[in-house]
Amino acid sequence: MFDDTKIREKVAISHFLERVQKIKPEKIECTKHTFFRLNEKQRTIYTVEELRKIILYETPFLVGIQNNECYAIFYRYKGIIFKIIVVFTPTKINIVTFYIIKEEQIPRI
Repeated sequence: MFDDTKIREKVAISHFLERVQKIKPEKIECTKHTFFRLNEKQRTIYTVEELRKIILYETPFLVGIQNNECYAIFYRYKGIIFKIIVVFTPTKINIVTFYIIKEEQIPRI
């Protein structure tokens, strides 16, 4: 079976950051699906604004393109590891899913 969410290609962090800088902050948007994995308390902490800050001002340690063409971005932020799945369009970034993961869940590419 073909795994759509498997990372097929590693992306240079500098290339990813260049793409992000071309997008206006207000054009980084969340979908209905973004926070579905979080509990109620986590949803009050990790808001759209917080995710925008992370994407705009933090440097990921790993970026990859999944088989489904989404970008999987991994950050270490305030002692926590985040996996953020995004889709780029020419004028915006849609945050599809946001995960809090453990060290052993970081993929080996």
